Amino acid sequence: MLTESNRFFWTSGADGKLRFLRCTACRNYIHPPSPVCDKCLCRELAVEAVSGRATLAAVTVNHQMWMPNMEPPYVVGIVEIEEQDSVRLTTNIVACDEADLAIGMSLQVEFQEYEDVFLPVFRPVSSPPGADGKNPTGDA
Repeated sequence: MLTESNRFFWTSGADGKLRFLRCTACRNYIHPPSPVCDKCLCRELAVEAVSGRATLAAVTVNHQMWMPNMEPPYVVGIVEIEEQDSVRLTTNIVACDEADLAIGMSLQVEFQEYEDVFLPVFRPVSSPPGADGKNPTGDA
């Protein structure tokens, strides 16, 4: 559900940029969105774009159909953003064969548009945008 505190995250993919809140005092990235920095307790936060590059920290391949619009198998990964590895996203890994998945592999964000949100998904940096057959909105 879109709220005023998370709208920037779910709609920022419209221009191909991945964005997070960042503390203006200690420069810590904050995710999920929070009204206070979890490091220094500052309330002065700003939305900031990141490179869109990440590292695969954990991965599983789902072979069970849980949702009608997600045909198995599909890859669920936890990625750490390049700018701050403590910022992690649970997301889909696209354009990658199951056999080629490796913890530590370099990834790049792309976005899949669903109604009024842009879901960040990640592909290996060696895969061209849209290699999964989806129509990406762009790279960060």
